[in-house]
Amino acid sequence: MITGVRSGARLVLVAVLATGLLGACGNSDTSPNVNDPNTLTVLAGSEVKDLVPLLPDIKAATGVSLELSYSGTLEGAEAISGGAATDAAWFSSGNYLSLLPGAGSRVVAQKQIMLSPVVIGVKKSVADRFGWTNNPDVTWKDIEAKSADGSFKFAMTNPAASNSGLVALIGVASALSGSSDSIDTGTIDKTALRAFFKGQALTAGSSGFLADSYVRDQDTVDGIVNYESILMSLNAGGKLHEPLELIYPKEGIVTADYPFMLLNAAKRDAWDKVTTYLRTPDVQKRIMTDTLRRPAIPGVPLDPRFSTQTLIELPFPAKLDTIDALITAYLDEVRKPASAIFVLDLSGSMSGDRLSQLKTAMNALTGTDQSLTGRFSRFRAREQVTIITFSTDVLDTREFTIDDTAPNGPDMTAIRDYVNGLQTYDSTAIYSGLEAAYGVVGKAETADPNRLYSIVLMTDGDNNSGVSPEQFGSDYAALPDPVKAVHTYTVLFGEGSADAMGSIATQTGGAVFNAETTSLQTIFKQIRGYQ
Repeated sequence: MITGVRSGARLVLVAVLATGLLGACGNSDTSPNVNDPNTLTVLAGSEVKDLVPLLPDIKAATGVSLELSYSGTLEGAEAISGGAATDAAWFSSGNYLSLLPGAGSRVVAQKQIMLSPVVIGVKKSVADRFGWTNNPDVTWKDIEAKSADGSFKFAMTNPAASNSGLVALIGVASALSGSSDSIDTGTIDKTALRAFFKGQALTAGSSGFLADSYVRDQDTVDGIVNYESILMSLNAGGKLHEPLELIYPKEGIVTADYPFMLLNAAKRDAWDKVTTYLRTPDVQKRIMTDTLRRPAIPGVPLDPRFSTQTLIELPFPAKLDTIDALITAYLDEVRKPASAIFVLDLSGSMSGDRLSQLKTAMNALTGTDQSLTGRFSRFRAREQVTIITFSTDVLDTREFTIDDTAPNGPDMTAIRDYVNGLQTYDSTAIYSGLEAAYGVVGKAETADPNRLYSIVLMTDGDNNSGVSPEQFGSDYAALPDPVKAVHTYTVLFGEGSADAMGSIATQTGGAVFNAETTSLQTIFKQIRGYQ
């Protein structure tokens, strides 16, 4: 059976994302097989991974094999724009890709496969208290009011990394500004958006990871913005302390339509066979039943589990500059400011090329990487960046505040100057560095709880000095709940221990990123989507 949200997706999903883009850019798993007209290589969003059980049936019915690799939405658009060798693309939306120079022109044909509006799930008790239960007249402005006065806290993905966050941001901005036409003309009501996002207490780089994080932190968060399918899956999953009331704001929503996009005209026949099969009534019904997405074709009766409320569809902005400006405003001006703590291994094994890779990856976050993903992953205005270095013990803790985001401005230059001066030493005290990071978070969170805190741990070895894993586990368990809720994103690099990195990620609610199969620079950019 296909499932919309899987337990344990936190570790698996990010490992897939970490390798997907590299594969999409030309390895043997994803390069078009020109000698096999019945194989389609597909660069896909992680959202469609739950359709993998359908692949054998596609093969049996059509004779066509689909070979999927995975990437984030903007990563995928960037890869396609750069000429990634793939026959087809399959993301939750093709709107951004269609506007991106060099990407949209590659789309030979596309067809909708399934539908899922991006809406907001609210705890039943909270919805009852606000008068939102079974109320079709709730608006985005109503949600803004509750966020602004501190009575409503919610989770939403980063729109620079995940389509659900992007279309939610577009929907909210359109509703609060009057219409998407207003956004296209540059009228973005940043004051209203700040009020709305005052309530954002949890972020993530993918919709699946956000769902897992919501389950973990559900006692401190009142709701979650996500695909309707994921919210319904959460309600059916048996892990919620109370069900979510799905709210379809009256001003309108934006719906993901999961277009299957042909990029290689030579594979048109195979693509036609697959899309025809996926859009047959029986398969549409199966997709609806198993993934809780709505059918993309007329004539398939809607499953009774779905709301029958009339949905108002908000148009997607027609200009790329508009979307980019909205994302930038969200990151630099609208959402809560971030506090990112980087815990970096400077043990002897990091000398030479590994240290050079680390410096390149950190420097790219200061605005020197002008690629699409680089521009959105740079350090943001108002952000506090802390760099903790460790070897035999903690070596140094250095703090920076980003007031000027210009790549050659004083704040970004200060970070580069510090990073470029790093050198290696002796042993590897992983848990000493991690304890220092949570110590920094503890002090900072007490002084300013209205930030989005996160920790990144990068190491290429095993712990052989300082605090033991057992001692860290005991100390972590004793932390105050707001500090313990801060996730650690671990980077598996060199000879780093997969077990240790996985254990830390699981314990703290974070994720493992695999730098063994792609560049550290790409990994750091991916992690920024979760911060």
